[in-house]
Amino acid sequence: MTYQEALHFLYTATPVFQRDGGSAYKPGLETTRALDAYYQHPHTAYKTIHVAGTNGKGSTSHSLASILMASGYRVGLFTSPHLVDFRERIRVDGEVVSEEFVISFVEEVRPLVEQYRPSFFELTTLMALVYFREAHVDVAVIEVGMGGRLDSTNIIQPLLSIITGISLDHTQYLGDTLKEIAGEKAGIIKAKTPVVIGHAEESEVRQVFVERAQELCAPITFADEEVIVSTAEPQPHGQLFTLDPSSPILTSPHRLLSTPSLFFGLQGGVQQLNLRTILTATRILTSVGLEVSEEALRAGLRDVAQRTGLRGRWEIVETDPLLICDTGHNEEGIRYVTEGLRALERPLRIIFGMVSDKDITSALSALPPEATYYFTEASVPRAMPADELLRLATECGLKGRAFPTLASALETAKAEREPQDVLFVGGSNFLVADLLEYQSTHKL
Repeated sequence: MTYQEALHFLYTATPVFQRDGGSAYKPGLETTRALDAYYQHPHTAYKTIHVAGTNGKGSTSHSLASILMASGYRVGLFTSPHLVDFRERIRVDGEVVSEEFVISFVEEVRPLVEQYRPSFFELTTLMALVYFREAHVDVAVIEVGMGGRLDSTNIIQPLLSIITGISLDHTQYLGDTLKEIAGEKAGIIKAKTPVVIGHAEESEVRQVFVERAQELCAPITFADEEVIVSTAEPQPHGQLFTLDPSSPILTSPHRLLSTPSLFFGLQGGVQQLNLRTILTATRILTSVGLEVSEEALRAGLRDVAQRTGLRGRWEIVETDPLLICDTGHNEEGIRYVTEGLRALERPLRIIFGMVSDKDITSALSALPPEATYYFTEASVPRAMPADELLRLATECGLKGRAFPTLASALETAKAEREPQDVLFVGGSNFLVADLLEYQSTHKL
């Protein structure tokens, strides 16, 4: 079996949410537990950290992995979805899983697929957990796929649970209200296991987490009470943050930082929220036995993209013209994108596409009406047709045209731009993936 044949099997023999949407969603842990038992519970061979949340869990997971790598640990990282290559989902010390392992795992698991009928994500979760055991990792950072309570990653018993934040997304699966969605995310909280909540301004959401933590005797920490950010200054390759000196992260006996100034190698306004979560989580991890020095913390935050291969988070793809992409794909994420674009104080040309099962109207309402739009569709079946997206956008007061592909939209935007214009690609992970694929073949 070749690597391409192994991928073909994974994508055709199992339901794939990335491709098929809701028809591939398979809530519940029975199948994952059966596969886990077959492989003799691989996740018990190393420590784990569990990360859930509507937005920010990818940046948080990669950053924690980077910090632990800088601390000398051998670190596994499981995230989803991938952007260009399936193997991006599974990394050890920043290196993607080998094609040889993917092939051997698929060859071994094929009889089980017919027996248990797992989803693509259930199978991929087990692949990651088994690979981490074979790679002898010290600790693995495991990102939830969707929700938490019924997500296949929820078989692990982590050192720390993290919920980055709650907003309306995947409402057809997780619930129509923030409280309902919070209840699903709170499902990753484990008995007597510390939990960090990154962003929960709504009192009803905070109460869901507090009650669940109390029920399970799980120590709970809210990041907004631990870390207070005073200023954020954009830099060429990240942001320079200044923390309020009164922040408990700076004043506690077990503080990790000696000075309030801190460089984070990711751009975008949403990273301020993620930084609070990451710093709080790192402090809690040191209290449960992991060793992280101030030097390792700073190095891990500074070099997160280089260490872990993180892409698509306010990423500058090209400088002339200035071309930025971001994977924000729901109302909250797009509002942060809009804030960042407006802060540039330059004319905007936005290449935008979404998948059909999102709250399209709310996302479109968060976009800047002063921009010029090139509506398009990603190369996945779930993508909303560009003409339909244009119709909905027009109803929201946005002006633009429809294009059948990312390439045609991008090339037109470049041809029509003025020297000071900023180009942006976003609205969907899959559209960003198309851009990065286009970049690799056209050498942007």
